Amino acid sequence: MPRFSVFDRPVIQEKLQSEQYDLLVIGGGITGAGIALDAASRGLKTALVEKKDFAFGTSSRSTKLIHGGLRYLKQLEFGLVKEVGSERAIVHKLAPHLVIPEKMLLPLSEKRGLGYWLTSIGLKIYDYLAGVKPEDQRVMLTKKETLRYEPLLRSDDIKGGAIYAEYRTDDARLTIEIIKSAHQHGAHILNYTKVTDFIYNTEMIEGVVVKDEITNQSFEIKSKAVVNAAGPWVDLIREVNASKTGKRLHHTKGVHIVVPHTRFPIRQAIYFDVDDGRMIFAIPRGEITYIGTTDTDYYGDLDNVYTSREDAKYLIAGVNANFPKVQLQLSDIISSWAGLRPLIHEEGKSASQLSRKDEIFESHTGLISIAGGKLTGYRKMAERVVSLVIKKYFAEMHLKKSYTEKIKLPGAAFSNYKDVSSYLLKLKETLAPYNLPSLAAQTLVERYGTQTESIIARFVQNNTDNDSLLALIKSEVDFCIENEMVVNLTDFFVRRTGMLYFDINMLMKYKDAIANYMKEKLSWSDAFYEEQNQSLSYLVAQIKTW
Repeated sequence: MPRFSVFDRPVIQEKLQSEQYDLLVIGGGITGAGIALDAASRGLKTALVEKKDFAFGTSSRSTKLIHGGLRYLKQLEFGLVKEVGSERAIVHKLAPHLVIPEKMLLPLSEKRGLGYWLTSIGLKIYDYLAGVKPEDQRVMLTKKETLRYEPLLRSDDIKGGAIYAEYRTDDARLTIEIIKSAHQHGAHILNYTKVTDFIYNTEMIEGVVVKDEITNQSFEIKSKAVVNAAGPWVDLIREVNASKTGKRLHHTKGVHIVVPHTRFPIRQAIYFDVDDGRMIFAIPRGEITYIGTTDTDYYGDLDNVYTSREDAKYLIAGVNANFPKVQLQLSDIISSWAGLRPLIHEEGKSASQLSRKDEIFESHTGLISIAGGKLTGYRKMAERVVSLVIKKYFAEMHLKKSYTEKIKLPGAAFSNYKDVSSYLLKLKETLAPYNLPSLAAQTLVERYGTQTESIIARFVQNNTDNDSLLALIKSEVDFCIENEMVVNLTDFFVRRTGMLYFDINMLMKYKDAIANYMKEKLSWSDAFYEEQNQSLSYLVAQIKTW
């Protein structure tokens, strides 16, 4: 795998300044990453810049499911259900270690949601539209069977249930692997590079002015086509281009809270109704259970989205109403995250009524913007955008059709999920002599797939610490610095490992040691080192702002 390292930033910057690109993508979330991979793999000379870290916004703050959008059946968005449903199986094949089958329990209550038979019909339609394999198609349950699956459910309100198929993922890791794949296909990509202006030739865009957020250096990037895939910041880029007319974004906030699994020990993932007509996920993951999501209008700072006390109380109330034996409290929350959905505004519709369909806007200066859409549908969104770019600018080049459904992501050298399980068993044997947590091997495989071998080789060679877990984390840091453009402390703890969300205790135990290690590896100044510690401390405080 070609190196994609912070140490290569000067070389990449030089290329961005000196070369002429066919396509420049603004935004390093899942949508921008998918566009860069689709374009580069078809043969377009492609660049991508991101003002923060990759997956900084929505793409690290979702429910972390590659799902078929069951709730969109209620909105009669059959086309959206069909597209994202069929895409689930494709993304699973592209990264079976990262997109993991997850059976979801859907309890049916006496007083909320659809009736038993309407749900059965709806799930059958869902299976058909999503192309679910026969062995994974919905199974309807009696009340007794539902309570056997999950004894914590409120028994006096249950009339039955269903089991249906979903896929669990790590959204930020999926994004970074797509970024790395685009890099392997020749795209020039840089994080912490903010677009500040556009370059025009007779009113048409021919490039952008960017600012390196680390060095404060500004420079120009020339490109024949520019795509704005900045997620929640799409309209801000349109304002820079003076083209924010017609349709606009409507931001809605989605919040997730994290509690110890011992406080909410559900046996499997559950999707349940709450009193206001919405539905909430509760998903066990290792030693924690996370719960979400909310859906409220948002008008605040796009760079600083956090969980409020009201958000947390709403989710806790939903859990306690459906699982009365649990009785969660605000004090049980150990972490949280809040993200924005960049939806298309529709007059008269509430946050939860807005469509999740993506839309493309074209400005009079040639800027192509895309907003809306779902994590699951990133690949088809990218295909549509790149096909439009080719039609407008490169029709004479006779480029390849999109084939990203065949491009395995880094670390995905598996035929299927059974191969992942076999690989995991061998890794557990390798790590058995070391005093490591029981979930260490599984965590590594679900993050890195077969790339884990590189991390383990370094760990075995350099394990001179009295603390083997610290040595293993340092080996992860080395891998992420050399192969995943990690620039700072929060890149590693938030978006490469998800430790801030899923293992806050481990983060707190090792953050100082890792900060010192990264300072030495990356030759940080004392001032930058202090800034990094303060940034991480701020995020740790922010996850429990109440």
